[in-house]
Amino acid sequence: MTPPGGQNASAIRLTPRAGLVVAMAAFLGAVAFFRPFVVAQGTFGSNHAPPLIFGVLLVLVLCVVLSEIAEGGIDSRALAMLGVLSAANAALRPLGAGTAGTETVFFVLVLAGRVHGPGFTLGCTSLFTSALITGGVGPWMPYQMFGCAFVGMLAGFLPRATGRREVLLLAVYGSLSGYLFGFLLNLSFWPFSLDPDSSIAHPPGLPFTEQWHRCIAFDLATSLGWDTGRAVTNFVCVLLAGPAVLTTFRRAARKARFRAPVRFVRPASLPPER
Repeated sequence: MTPPGGQNASAIRLTPRAGLVVAMAAFLGAVAFFRPFVVAQGTFGSNHAPPLIFGVLLVLVLCVVLSEIAEGGIDSRALAMLGVLSAANAALRPLGAGTAGTETVFFVLVLAGRVHGPGFTLGCTSLFTSALITGGVGPWMPYQMFGCAFVGMLAGFLPRATGRREVLLLAVYGSLSGYLFGFLLNLSFWPFSLDPDSSIAHPPGLPFTEQWHRCIAFDLATSLGWDTGRAVTNFVCVLLAGPAVLTTFRRAARKARFRAPVRFVRPASLPPER
């Protein structure tokens, strides 16, 4: 018998307490990415943001896991699954190496977020693990962690679908998430990457609309090709590997019994057993 909610139900439920912490972390990420529009270049908030963001992010991720454990939404088997998926993503990331925008790390985030629920924590731990393995630790790492966290989190909120429609939905979302990740990462270094006199540089003090136009122009001029490569890779990987990976993830979730056990209730019309 299929558990309540069907195959599209999240294998690991997001409890209210964990949902609140994830919302706080997402808000912190939004503030971190969009700080060029509110914090002037050269101020304390600009120069010291990466280490502060990284520290707060780790605390919030730990709070998410602990709150899930406290409320019974995640157990040792789910933690083991999180570790396995993080290790798998860390191993997949060097395969693409970012050549021409090719990234092999995102399609697992999308599919895992679909099956196991909003994958904010998985996005953070995957990038953290891969950064330690590949030596990619730097001021850009907290922003990459947040970017992947948003990709995995939004995958858990996609509308219901089944069969080929679900795979196509995830493939389209994976493609769009490639552009989203690139845009968010551009926001993290846009204020420091160009001559201040450039027409697409970050201009402190200009109106928001003018800053936004320059930001979009910077994104299109510097990373559209890379983002397109990432989007195409995500689309193809999800389309080809999606059915098999979704089936594997859902079978693992059922065997590990992340969801509440199904109970069979005897209809009232049947006489009791003697």
